[in-house]
Amino acid sequence: MQVNFYVVIPARYASTRLPGKPLAEIDGVPMIVRVAQQASRSGASEVVVATDDARIVDVVAQAGFAAELTRDDHPSGSDRVMEVASLRGWLSDDIIINVQGDEPLIPPAVIKQVAASLNADASLAAATLCEPISQRDQVFDANSVKVVCRDDGRALYFSRAPVPYARDSFTDGAAALPDTGQWWRHIGIYAYRLWALENFVALPPGRLEQLESLEQLRLLENGMEIRVDEACQPVPGGVDTPEDLQRVRELITQQLAPT
Repeated sequence: MQVNFYVVIPARYASTRLPGKPLAEIDGVPMIVRVAQQASRSGASEVVVATDDARIVDVVAQAGFAAELTRDDHPSGSDRVMEVASLRGWLSDDIIINVQGDEPLIPPAVIKQVAASLNADASLAAATLCEPISQRDQVFDANSVKVVCRDDGRALYFSRAPVPYARDSFTDGAAALPDTGQWWRHIGIYAYRLWALENFVALPPGRLEQLESLEQLRLLENGMEIRVDEACQPVPGGVDTPEDLQRVRELITQQLAPT
């Protein structure tokens, strides 16, 4: 069944660890353009870059994609996505996908997957994705967000901490995880029904959200349910640091190399 959905890609020019990140070139193509290219292959009805900087608007437009110059005082990417939805006049039950602007390798299939997941259940406010963690170091890495779910796939909690905590295994110094399939990395892509996104950005930041610096906890703290599915394809990590940028450049060079 064909699912109608929109993709908005928030892209802020300023970055503490990598200034001008959206315009960083990867094999001659600005990163934000690569994200838009991937999103455009997902079957979305419309793909829009939401940014606070005219330089990004110009680069995106030159590449043939839509962009909106949004306010520069938004506290989060979600607020920027909401502004675009309002400007575009999208409807309350429309499905909006928030694709991070620093995910130039995101597979189009997972964008389509998260839209279908939300579309399948009208009771959900949002849907997102995860993938299994196989390395012990990643479980303890605060930059790798873990998610714990109910048996029906609804999120119970997101954390930077090693949850669930294997009390009898994590204290013995073992190099390997005690079992596979117990730890899941959250992938930062979100599908919202527009009414849920509107409610979300109107709420004040939650106590747990502020403690963990994870805005998705605001939904859970306010009783809104999030569906979490295992991604149908591996999702390479995004770009937060110069080292990440180099890693992505190398991966794309490998993909483009003749076989």
